Amino acid sequence: MTMPTAVPDLEETIELSAAPLEPWQVVVWNDPVNLMSYVVRVFRKYFGYSLDHATALMLAVHNDGHAIVATGPRETMEVHAQAMHDYGLWATVRRASP
Repeated sequence: MTMPTAVPDLEETIELSAAPLEPWQVVVWNDPVNLMSYVVRVFRKYFGYSLDHATALMLAVHNDGHAIVATGPRETMEVHAQAMHDYGLWATVRRASP
């Protein structure tokens, strides 16, 4: 017959902490395919931006080659980037600079 072994009484404190939520960005890049009016329409429809804000972002894409169109948690930004792809826009996700 085997005697049960005693389980030592362990008092161990484990401190758990979540990593800080670092902001990520969706960057839309200029392309030679999409019309400027279409890009404005996508930004208004998908993000709900005003005409002025969507136009400013589109002009940044056109003139500067890219624009940051959204900032937030990585998973959300990946969903937004995929949505931009679904609309035919070239978008990437990057960590926001401090």
